[in-house]
Amino acid sequence: MATVSGKTANLQRTALVCAGVAMGMTGLSFAAVPLYDMFCKATGFGGTPMVGTAGAGRILDRTMSVRFDANVAPGLGWRFEPESPEINLRVGQTQTVFYKITNRSDRTSTGIATFNVTPDKGAAYFVKIQCFCFTEHTLQPGETLEAPVVFYIDPEIADNRDLNGVNSLTLSYTYFPSRAGQPVAEGKSGAVAGDAAKSNL
Repeated sequence: MATVSGKTANLQRTALVCAGVAMGMTGLSFAAVPLYDMFCKATGFGGTPMVGTAGAGRILDRTMSVRFDANVAPGLGWRFEPESPEINLRVGQTQTVFYKITNRSDRTSTGIATFNVTPDKGAAYFVKIQCFCFTEHTLQPGETLEAPVVFYIDPEIADNRDLNGVNSLTLSYTYFPSRAGQPVAEGKSGAVAGDAAKSNL
């Protein structure tokens, strides 16, 4: 009887360990996206710009260009464009650029923008102070919204020899229809556009 009791106890322990592992894996899966987001914002990985709260402490003589790309996913019916397709600025100089968003459809709709910066290796030096990305906007038919992005290029880019030949960066936005604060790809399944959300956060 003692052997049977011991086997039962072992099975119970094994079951508890398996349940704990399963719960831990579930928790990690929920944490994976925000942790990935934090990692990208801290390192510039995957073309994710850094996030800042104030301007750079210094401005260099080095000049770079920033191109602005604006896209709208199928099904949203919006027009989305920057006030200028490209600007030149000094490294460390804080700059504000406005985007114009217009609902061209005959219905009220809600959208959310994702973004990234290319080349990827330069994203760690593109610092956003203010951005309209990942904020839902609801526009009435024919309504227009002007939204700013405030940014600078980190002067530390000058210390990276691998980026000596990089003289331009491209900031690319895509507006998606949104549901519950998440971008949604067009399609019958209504699947969330996870790849865009993950790499452009």
